[in-house]
Amino acid sequence: MTFPRHLLTDDEDLVLDLRPHWWQIAPPASLLLLATVVGVVALATSWWGPVDYVIGILWIGALLYFVANYMKWSTTNFVVTNERVISRTGVVSKTGIEIPLDRINTVFFNQSIFERMIGAGDLGIESAGEGGRQQFSDIRKPNIVQNEIYRQVEGLEDRRLQRLGRAAAGGSAASPAELSIPEQIEKLDQLRRQGVVTEEEFQAKKRELLDRM
Repeated sequence: MTFPRHLLTDDEDLVLDLRPHWWQIAPPASLLLLATVVGVVALATSWWGPVDYVIGILWIGALLYFVANYMKWSTTNFVVTNERVISRTGVVSKTGIEIPLDRINTVFFNQSIFERMIGAGDLGIESAGEGGRQQFSDIRKPNIVQNEIYRQVEGLEDRRLQRLGRAAAGGSAASPAELSIPEQIEKLDQLRRQGVVTEEEFQAKKRELLDRM
């Protein structure tokens, strides 16, 4: 099941929409396969008796266990957009978490040797939000997902600096070409003193403007 597009904001673009790695449903699938083989052998070697009924009940249990895990797997989304990271799961009732990109501090992943062979692993995100650190299991190619998240964080910061540059230049009232670089820095400093721009954003944009001189 793909992530619903109507849950995205107007300026938000979907970058990654991933279900968990297939390894997540491998154990219940293996159990169902084993129960099926045992059931077939039991039917082929004897007529229905007490043992066969027990095997039949175990097979039904294995089937239900597989269906429950498959439904959870198919309705779990790990999504990366150009504004946030989203994790959602559930068929009827939904649970999820959203992490804005501008709150992400560190993204790390962990893979065992076997997970590296099959392209799976765990992904962790440390953020400035209340959750602090979130762990996501059975992510497909977590190293690639990590790089993509960092790329989107950088893209978000670039767009923010561009907006700050337009605001420092006076927005629609005056284009950047109508103001000198010292004047743009002065307007940017005014925004910093007003609390609109943080010290880090001011210094980054100031360096960018000075490099143009």
